[in-house]
Amino acid sequence: MNRRITQFGTSRFLQAHADLFVHEARQAGQDIGPITIVKTTRGGARDGRVRAFGAPGGYPVRIRGFDGGRRVDETRRITSVVRALEAHADWIELIEIFSKSTDIVFSNAGDGGYLLDPEDAKRRPAAGDVPGSFPAKLLALLVHRHERGGTPLLVLPCELVSGNGRVLRGLLGDLADQWGESAEFKGWLARDVTICDTLVDRIVSEAIEPIGAVAEPYALWAIQREPDLIEPFRHPNVVYTDDLEPYLRLKLHILNLGHTYIADIWRREARPAQETVREIVADPRIRARLMSLFDDEILPGFAARGLGPQAQAYRDATIERFDNPFLDHRIADIFENQGVKVDRRAKAFVSWVRAAHATLPLPRLEAFSAAAHGPENSFQAV
Repeated sequence: MNRRITQFGTSRFLQAHADLFVHEARQAGQDIGPITIVKTTRGGARDGRVRAFGAPGGYPVRIRGFDGGRRVDETRRITSVVRALEAHADWIELIEIFSKSTDIVFSNAGDGGYLLDPEDAKRRPAAGDVPGSFPAKLLALLVHRHERGGTPLLVLPCELVSGNGRVLRGLLGDLADQWGESAEFKGWLARDVTICDTLVDRIVSEAIEPIGAVAEPYALWAIQREPDLIEPFRHPNVVYTDDLEPYLRLKLHILNLGHTYIADIWRREARPAQETVREIVADPRIRARLMSLFDDEILPGFAARGLGPQAQAYRDATIERFDNPFLDHRIADIFENQGVKVDRRAKAFVSWVRAAHATLPLPRLEAFSAAAHGPENSFQAV
């Protein structure tokens, strides 16, 4: 029996990541999906996207870049999505689908997706009322599901929030207390609703209108196992793990730190305002500095934490991603909030390595960290 999915979020990222993976698993004969997509916000430019999801023949995802030295430029038609709803317009239908025809939830509610509407915290919504924020919508739907039999549910959040599953569960629990939900409901939520921490890693560079996306070949969805997790499907780019931290560290301290390091060079050397990652790493002098940082400090730091081979492989994939001839990733965009990013990506790496090897030489990273201006931050997956 297929495990049916309700997805909160219409983003091009999900179209080219989770939805594509489900499509390919279905093509391989696995019993997963189909997907019902839910637009969680009112109005806006994405209303046309909701209508377009119902068109026959699926939507295109164009994969462009390098994969193991091979140049890739190919288009796939994604047919895992069968319909889309607008939460505020289709709330009653959504309640039915969520209560009786959903086994798995995906979500990507955007940068502010976990923020609560102040009105949502005051009371449980009356029958027919639609909460404003995503966590409150999800809790209201969970209440309806519990009232209609309360079958088990798996939730796989994709928001770029450190510990996204734990954060979402905490929000749901706090709201349930504020709404005065029963001990029976809260027990069911804790026991039968599995919410996993996950990490997503893929650059989806542009949209195809009205639906579809352009993405790089590299992709990873790492999902941390919970005690009752039954793996919903298998895919080469999906990893189920007992420890998510190595995947988080690799992304944060190689891909993200590499971006932050070259953004610092871009600012200090007053390079062209519209320069992209691909263009700056094509400069032999800059590329040599970046590779030296990787080889002399970052890779030895990962080796000190027992992740040497994994870091080497991820570094090689990262350089391919930086060289992507189809991706125009502006360094000016990367440079935003630079001080905080240095703290989280460079300073946190130094602290993490020092906990295992107090004397490993990390002179450039220490100097880089000391020169940054930003609040102290503990490790976060951003």
